[in-house]
Amino acid sequence: MDAVVYKGEREVAVEEVDEPAIEHPNDVVIDITTTCICGSDLHMYEGRTAAEPGIVFGHENMGIVTEVGDAVSSLEKGDRVVAPFNVACGFCENCENGYTGFCTNVNPGFAGGAYGYVAMGPYQGGQAEKLRIPYADFNALKLPEGREHEDSFALLADIFPTGWHGTELANLEAGDSVAVYGAGPVGLMAAYSAKLKGASEIYVVDRVPSRLELAEEHCDAIPINFEEGNPVEQIKDLHGGGVDKGVDAVGYQAIDPDKEGDGAYDPARENPAVVINNLIRTVRPTGELGIPGLYVPDDPGAPDEMAAQGRLGIDFGLLFEKGQALGTGQCNVKQYNRELRDMIISGRADPSWVVSHRVDLEDAPEMYEKFDNREEGVTKVLLEP
Repeated sequence: MDAVVYKGEREVAVEEVDEPAIEHPNDVVIDITTTCICGSDLHMYEGRTAAEPGIVFGHENMGIVTEVGDAVSSLEKGDRVVAPFNVACGFCENCENGYTGFCTNVNPGFAGGAYGYVAMGPYQGGQAEKLRIPYADFNALKLPEGREHEDSFALLADIFPTGWHGTELANLEAGDSVAVYGAGPVGLMAAYSAKLKGASEIYVVDRVPSRLELAEEHCDAIPINFEEGNPVEQIKDLHGGGVDKGVDAVGYQAIDPDKEGDGAYDPARENPAVVINNLIRTVRPTGELGIPGLYVPDDPGAPDEMAAQGRLGIDFGLLFEKGQALGTGQCNVKQYNRELRDMIISGRADPSWVVSHRVDLEDAPEMYEKFDNREEGVTKVLLEP
């Protein structure tokens, strides 16, 4: 079958690989109908992880069940499903407590597993024609038959739940004001989640005008372009003080507006602590920060030796002085995906507006390059095998 294969720094190719098969009685195999390119994939694509050439990318996957293991009891051939990017067993202590992003059984020596991602276990990615889903009764979320809501349902694999998770980590409640740093797909979904939860004011910080326009149009957010002035000062000037809650939807490859570089994304402008430190300054005393943006313990392309070891210059003294709390960690998708699915079905939510491109799988190399360059108008790319 065809699949998107990592070849090396900033290079992927669509190549023929072995088809997945049932390996355990609790597996199913699906024909992929939609798979997504994620901002997290760019970390591997750019050579900023220990990913080895040959890995098949793709952790946001949905499709139709074509093969069913003998022990699977809730799924059958023909079922339409979406798979959380987390691979989880369902019965370890973390899974039983809802922390499926930190399953201790699926990836020995590491808490958490995922499809097609470095260090996240032996699970082939779904940017391909087919995918094996292990522990399928637990991991596969059934969807209504047909093609309705295809784009929205595809986002249940990662970015919609992850955006929601960012607001949960910050304990955002109706009436709260919130600042979301990053208007990529997760940041836009965090702002949208804040709107759905009844936030009183939503500020979204980025530098790409088309993404800020989406935040304003679909999330009722106030756009803040950090290239036009200090984002902390901009928000405080408009709000009259610190906001109640903050979300970091950027992670360790954050751009520092005080560093010079070219107009495109420039690694020379990186400062992996800048967003967290700006959030500490943006959020009021005793406010809360949610940090779903990705941070790593090792970064081969870091701007300095300390950051290469995952150690950041965070203003912890100011955090302590302000009595702020923070929550971190990857999303436990199963905590939210059923609820969000039902909101989509009922018409209460429709996150499909974030999708900018639906293209054939063979177009993946071109779209990786465009997404990596943060080109105008490229927000969320869906691939169709």
